[in-house]
Amino acid sequence: MANGRYNLIPNKDFKIRTIIKSLETSPIRKIANTAIGKKDIIPLYFGETDIATPSFISQAMKDALDAGHTFYSANQGVPELVNIISKYSSSLHKKNIPPSRIMVTSAGMNALMMASEAIINPKDKVICITPVWPNFMRCIEIMGGEVIEIPLIYSDSDNTWQLNIAEINKHIKNVKAIYINSPNNPTGWMMDSQEQMAILELCRKNKIWIISDEVYERIVYDRNVAPSFLDISDENDLLLVVNSFSKSWAMTGWRLGWIILPENLLHIFEKLNEFNVASPSSPAQYAGITAITDGEDFIKTMINKLDDSRKLTINYLNNFSQVILPFPKAAFYAYFKVKNITDSEKFCFKTLTDTGVGLAPGTSFGKGGNSWIRICYAKSPDLLNQAFEKLKPALT
Repeated sequence: MANGRYNLIPNKDFKIRTIIKSLETSPIRKIANTAIGKKDIIPLYFGETDIATPSFISQAMKDALDAGHTFYSANQGVPELVNIISKYSSSLHKKNIPPSRIMVTSAGMNALMMASEAIINPKDKVICITPVWPNFMRCIEIMGGEVIEIPLIYSDSDNTWQLNIAEINKHIKNVKAIYINSPNNPTGWMMDSQEQMAILELCRKNKIWIISDEVYERIVYDRNVAPSFLDISDENDLLLVVNSFSKSWAMTGWRLGWIILPENLLHIFEKLNEFNVASPSSPAQYAGITAITDGEDFIKTMINKLDDSRKLTINYLNNFSQVILPFPKAAFYAYFKVKNITDSEKFCFKTLTDTGVGLAPGTSFGKGGNSWIRICYAKSPDLLNQAFEKLKPALT
């Protein structure tokens, strides 16, 4: 101490890992941080609905607290929740997915981080299909791995996105894993079963891990559940499937998810859970039991509302002269190209200032996003109408 004060250590002496210091700040957060606390901002940048968690789930949390479920749970999760997830996943994907393949996590993000910790060594290369929510790419970097971005191909003929199988083939022999998010944030693209089988066979042949982020599997408008690698894989495939309560049951703030593992790998991930969070929140897990058990009607109602908002969004964007919109099949985003812009982050800052509407720049989701913008349309029709009327001058 000097004169009653601690001597401050200059930043350069903190010895923080270089990769951590160099992690990119999310452009979405940069924009959102300038809007927090301001009135009359319409926030369409974050990926969550404006629907509150249904009361029957919140009541289950209160009941769990009153019942004294405030202690650590097993690393795998509360056994009743593990069993419920097993039955739920088995029913959705029409095959037996036993409790021994399931671990409850503190959100899908926590599951993705543990997947990185489990399989990525320094200098390992991982293919990421982009555009995509960027957080997993940062997980790879935190572990010292290298991201290989392989963008989806925009098809003019059917106005949608396609996997670049040829480019994947070029890199597949030199990577440790491939990360795919389908249904996809930000594009609304959804893999079909044929594409999934092509990827699975390629990874089997080369002994490559698949990390499948399927948190939007129920946010789909032409069927009950999106195609999943679980539908076509077996219990010994090098496959990690991540899911979450956040999207399907409007529980983003609850931080609760799960991961489906190959058989005989649970003990490894139980150790990782122990050394990350010990176990997810116990009362939240009891609420998760109720969400799955009693939540199907809620999901159906929510999907109907989201589909109305999707149709409204598509109608507006298709009528803006500066917009090219690939058709969003699933999830709750519209990812569109704006003609004549080359800096989407700058465009979003200016649009926020000029219109009061917060958008997410395409640069948030990987390379090649300089002309692209994401809107989260999981909002009420009234709010979306207000937002699009304000956006007209910027997009026409």
